[in-house]
Amino acid sequence: MDNQTKTELEAAAFRRLVDHLGENTEVQNIDLMNLAGFCRNCLSKWYRAAAEDKGIDMDYEEARQIIYGMPYSEWKSKYQTEATPTQQAAFDNKGD
Repeated sequence: MDNQTKTELEAAAFRRLVDHLGENTEVQNIDLMNLAGFCRNCLSKWYRAAAEDKGIDMDYEEARQIIYGMPYSEWKSKYQTEATPTQQAAFDNKGD
């Protein structure tokens, strides 16, 4: 497989991941962190870092809007719930 095709496939898979997360707003970031070790905020940071590697000036909130599909504050008020004690304990103990 040539590099261009590989890049196109990776980009398509990434777009599908972002779409999937957008369609499954009931999945909380803490759940993603506890199960997979990354969340929407991590994707935002990685996206911003990739932009900066290409010389594109992008702030964190701009990257978050791309990943969340809306301003983070709006997503948070619509979809984010308070972490349960169980979720928080799992997150806190992840490094143990």
